[in-house]
Amino acid sequence: MSQLTTHILDTTQGKPAAGVQIVLYQLEHNDWKEIVRGFTNSDGRITDWLPKNERLPTGQYKLKFETGDYYKQLLMTCFYPFVEVVFSITDGSHYHVPLLLNPFGYSTYRGS
Repeated sequence: MSQLTTHILDTTQGKPAAGVQIVLYQLEHNDWKEIVRGFTNSDGRITDWLPKNERLPTGQYKLKFETGDYYKQLLMTCFYPFVEVVFSITDGSHYHVPLLLNPFGYSTYRGS
């Protein structure tokens, strides 16, 4: 498992959101630099962004969840075409950023 993981639960359907593209960015000199992108697995997770022993430097990061594409595949309308979550990495510990999602709202928190 990489230092940074994420998980999306579709609270409307009561199940994980599979196949959602997520892009990780790092803030460098007031500009967002793309680090990696991936898709959630059948359990709604991305656990392998980075090699297992690679650590991200401290700083500001952003996850961009492509929620509009996800709901389009489900033939559903959504209010948020994407969700961006900005957070800080302050040390080498594990960071888990879950997203609880529905077509008209979302919430997030630092998970474990």
